[in-house]
Amino acid sequence: MARVYNFSAGPAVLPEEVLQEAAAEMMDYQGSGQSVMEMSHRSKVYDNIIKEAEADLRDLLEIPDNYKVLFLQGGASQFFAEVPMNLMKNKKAAYIITGQWAKKAYKEALIYGEAVAVASSEDKTFSYIPDCSDLDIPEDADYVYICENNTIYGTKFKTLPNTKGHLLVSDVSSCFLSEPMDITKYGVVYGGVQKNIGPAGVVIAIIREDLITDDVLPGTPTMLKWKTQADADSLYNTPPCYNIYICGKVFKWIKKMGGLSAMKEHNEKKAKILYDFLDESKMFKGTVVKEDRSLMNVPFVTGDKELDAKFVAEAEKAGFVNLKGHRSVGGMRASIYNAMPVEGVEKLVEFMKKFEKENTK
Repeated sequence: MARVYNFSAGPAVLPEEVLQEAAAEMMDYQGSGQSVMEMSHRSKVYDNIIKEAEADLRDLLEIPDNYKVLFLQGGASQFFAEVPMNLMKNKKAAYIITGQWAKKAYKEALIYGEAVAVASSEDKTFSYIPDCSDLDIPEDADYVYICENNTIYGTKFKTLPNTKGHLLVSDVSSCFLSEPMDITKYGVVYGGVQKNIGPAGVVIAIIREDLITDDVLPGTPTMLKWKTQADADSLYNTPPCYNIYICGKVFKWIKKMGGLSAMKEHNEKKAKILYDFLDESKMFKGTVVKEDRSLMNVPFVTGDKELDAKFVAEAEKAGFVNLKGHRSVGGMRASIYNAMPVEGVEKLVEFMKKFEKENTK
């Protein structure tokens, strides 16, 4: 069967080139006579794999030397707890709530201390990013938290909030490596890799070294202390070895494609094709205010639930899969991550035009 165009929000489409390479190395990785899946994480061969992956990521993002890169398990959802456990010295933090995942992180932080919602866009179903230029951030807040790109609602911070000197923590799960970013503006950047980088099962965290200490909340499990993981170079316990190996291949693919500025251009081109169509369509409408639109996740609706369902079903038959919107919002959503080719978006728009024609009375 031919490969479909996969618009899933995650686990998501991976570069074909990477999948082919992994397939070729499945039984024998570079003459080692074994698959990476079978390899000891303590072996020299695997040590090279994880070190090279880190070096390539540092290169791509120009990560300064005073930041540690950790490859961890537990998904971004576990990190919702790790952030307060490791950072809440004053038991207080500011949260900007721009979607489901920021809200979940905020609720998790409430378990550990006082989490203050300093801005929210829930009043308009998270269809915009609130003005964060002059927020009322408590003086003694340990950090300010954002989810930079909202997978479900399709919004993206184009300007980082003014944290008034406080540490910025950002969940970048669905915009990770989609464009260049200045790591020095953050204390902690983290994201699940299953959207733009690799198979589900890895969280990459980039943490400023002075934030990695033994001074964590009482009761923090050994495994969830950043110091435990940093001191052991992400090898305290058996990491998700194979998934990290695939991430490493994706880093090399991005470098080959021209790095993050080339990725940004590629992503802007795809998003423009889809948003331009949504802006002129009589049937389909985007749900996000123009200035806050994500390049990665594009939610849209027809305004008629039955028509939405018909569209999703027919699209699937035509080879465009996973276009159904998140269960909490309905409608449709096209996630067009790095590995989605321009042609995939062009063909989707062709199909949408055809569907609109056939279903307009």
